Amino acid sequence: MAGNGPHLIVFANEKGGTGKSTTAVHTAVALAAEGRRVAALDLDTRQRTLGRYLDNRSATMARAGVDLPMPTHDTFDPAKGESIESAMERMGAGVDILVVDTPGRDDPHARAAMIAADTLVTPINDSFVDLDLIGEVDAETYKVRRPSFYAELVWNSRTQRAKTQGASVDWVVLRNRTQHIEARNMRRVGAALGELSRRVGFRIIPGLGERVIYRELFPKGLTLLDLQQIGAAQVGLGHIAARQELREMIAALALPEPGAQMAPQTAFA
Repeated sequence: MAGNGPHLIVFANEKGGTGKSTTAVHTAVALAAEGRRVAALDLDTRQRTLGRYLDNRSATMARAGVDLPMPTHDTFDPAKGESIESAMERMGAGVDILVVDTPGRDDPHARAAMIAADTLVTPINDSFVDLDLIGEVDAETYKVRRPSFYAELVWNSRTQRAKTQGASVDWVVLRNRTQHIEARNMRRVGAALGELSRRVGFRIIPGLGERVIYRELFPKGLTLLDLQQIGAAQVGLGHIAARQELREMIAALALPEPGAQMAPQTAFA
């Protein structure tokens, strides 16, 4: 966000099922666990995955009598007459980081959040189905034909932000649910993403793997960082690996320290 406000991280993807809300929640909690003051705003008024996740977390804390890292959170409801800009300003007051989770569809409020973002995170599954959101790929050569409508939308958002605020957006494409074994299709997706990143101007970072534990933690609103604090009986090797994935993802976001500014990012080459 412009000025002395919080660093605004917006999770946006017009396609559902990419782990967007799960990643947003884990990011918010992990940053709060680092000691940062964090707020989270859910723009999906109907689904409310991020909001329900953190509601479940509050209920678990009260029921178990434990104190866990907890971002303040709210769900944006345009029916209440508050603008998205006002909601982000309200939630961003007095915090270091504001995490915004958007609906898995084209939405005018999501577009407004994208324009305001300091870091824009687009989670995708490691497949050509999800890659199509960002760019069209030739069926024979697997070479990128052209950026997609969504990539152009992000480009326009970045251009508008640069004109109005004199700042750029760090666009991060996050590869969720990557396979743990090397496969030809995975290499092709990676090569196409690399080509697109150079043309469109985004960074590629590893996200969260396909693990059952993420779905199992939702009813209690817990994350992998909480297992020891709640006295989990067993913390298996898979959980340890997943925690390391989360730590690597947070580090790869390369967020500035409070008060610092991001370096300018390049766009369409």
